[in-house]
Amino acid sequence: MKKSAIIGIVVIAVAIAVIISTYSNTSTYGSFNDAKTTKSELHVVGHLNKSKELFYDATKDANYFSFYMKDNKGEECKVVFTGTKPQDFERSEQIVLTGQMKGNEFHASKILMKCPSKYTDDKLNVTEAKAQKSANL
Repeated sequence: MKKSAIIGIVVIAVAIAVIISTYSNTSTYGSFNDAKTTKSELHVVGHLNKSKELFYDATKDANYFSFYMKDNKGEECKVVFTGTKPQDFERSEQIVLTGQMKGNEFHASKILMKCPSKYTDDKLNVTEAKAQKSANL
């Protein structure tokens, strides 16, 4: 075989290996019900259940945080996060968890929060009203 043919085969093999490794590291979105049936990591989107207790005690274990969340399909589950409690967690509008089920608990490795915007229409109207009042004085 020619050297160019061998180099071409090696390049194609490396490209296939990169594509397969990239595809295997991706996780999909699902619900708590989906997480119960699969062993791989999932992204679960939902809302914090504010009527149930958040547990975080930095004096006992700074890397244990648990709470209850409802996913977008309405199923509620206890979530355990091995890390510190994110700042302003209670104010979050939506939560995206990455993790997997262990027993009846969802063990999250990552937490992403969508926090409320400080630029809502109500606050903009109040700010504009104050600015107009100041201009008239």
